[in-house]
Amino acid sequence: MSANHAVVVGGGLAGVTAALELAGAGLRVTLLESRPRLGGLAFSFKRGDLTVDNGQHVYLRCCTAYRWFLDRVGGTALAPLQERLDVPVLDVAHPGGPRLGRLRRSALPVPLHLASSLARYPHLSLAERAGVGRAALALRRLDPTDPALDGLDFATWLGRYGQSPRAIEALWDLVGIATLNATADQSSLGLAAMVFKTGLLSENGAADIGWAAVPLGDLHDTLARKELDAAGVRTQLRARVTGIFRSQDGNWRVDTETGTLDAATVVLAVPQREAHGLLPAGALADPDKLLDIGTAPILNVHVVYDRKVLRRPFFAALGSPVQWVFDRTDASGLTDGGQYLALSQSAAQDDIDEPVSVLRTKYLPELERLLPATRGAKVRDFFVTRERTATFAPTPGVGRLRPGFRTDTPGLYLAGAWTATGWPATMESAVRSGVGAAHAALAALGRHRENPLQEAA
Repeated sequence: MSANHAVVVGGGLAGVTAALELAGAGLRVTLLESRPRLGGLAFSFKRGDLTVDNGQHVYLRCCTAYRWFLDRVGGTALAPLQERLDVPVLDVAHPGGPRLGRLRRSALPVPLHLASSLARYPHLSLAERAGVGRAALALRRLDPTDPALDGLDFATWLGRYGQSPRAIEALWDLVGIATLNATADQSSLGLAAMVFKTGLLSENGAADIGWAAVPLGDLHDTLARKELDAAGVRTQLRARVTGIFRSQDGNWRVDTETGTLDAATVVLAVPQREAHGLLPAGALADPDKLLDIGTAPILNVHVVYDRKVLRRPFFAALGSPVQWVFDRTDASGLTDGGQYLALSQSAAQDDIDEPVSVLRTKYLPELERLLPATRGAKVRDFFVTRERTATFAPTPGVGRLRPGFRTDTPGLYLAGAWTATGWPATMESAVRSGVGAAHAALAALGRHRENPLQEAA
């Protein structure tokens, strides 16, 4: 009975993807998730009448795996992409008062598609803009898969190419902190090169931004559950796995708090520290490497005003602790004329454990500096969501710690954004890992299924 049975442990994007691919190849699949919902760290919850995302998650047009996932669960129309990259950047520290700049692309081919925007970008001097262009051209020549790049930090490389602290703040970190969850000095050059080459220097529209126009739970839980059900996957929520053991017949026994499952294939799609605790002896040559993969926090600050204070769907900030601000009014279900803003604060080590009262004192005045319309508005609600281990830390050397999808024990596979996908810890990386683990398992079973990412890659 277990020969055709696969168990996927973890119901985040990686686990859901792996389950769908395994079921699509004809396997009988059981998906186990310890939480009462699917979606991993990209989920929604209720707060009164509001539906709140735990954090603001975006993706880019170059995120072909996540776009495939959206299409697979029927959610593409619910998470639209910009027609053309356009990022408002507000510098609140400008001597003459807040100054707005924009990073947007034209229809010209790469790298000219960003040239006109960079030439007019007011947050850098003329010399700094020219220097950014030279560094971008040098970045195009790097190979992100070169192991030598993994051991270097991005800031040192930027310094070699004449990037000033202001250029790093106003451009490189503006993008890098949001995508890598780390500043340039804490980021592997290999991962940074991958982000900038793929997003800004590969195709004209690669960096166009997309985000959910509905609660994330609608996509990653509701629609995902519907698709899993249609594929024949048996999904068990509140099912915590307590152990994974190799049986004498070469199959696997997966123990949960309420029972035991037997399977020929197991995909472990949980965070790296949890994976380390569940891995049987001999599964990896050096399993403690998983414990050496650091984590990085993300803080989200949620503010509900009694009136509309922001006309744009989002903006990024300079000269302020505030990083990115998104209008979540419609997605949250707020319909009484107020406005709900979500502040996405990556690399939030300094703030992640601060009391709400301290964060309120810090961020509300900053919003008043950035958005004058807030000065006469009443704050109806202020709360924070904290993900202390939101992503793996993309520090120099992390590449040699990230394992592949196959373990050293037949029938056991790894998935998660922290595995060796070549991407930083994003929804894209999670989906790629789920596909990779599933297809590694199918290959071992002698089952063929077309890889959905091969044409998209």
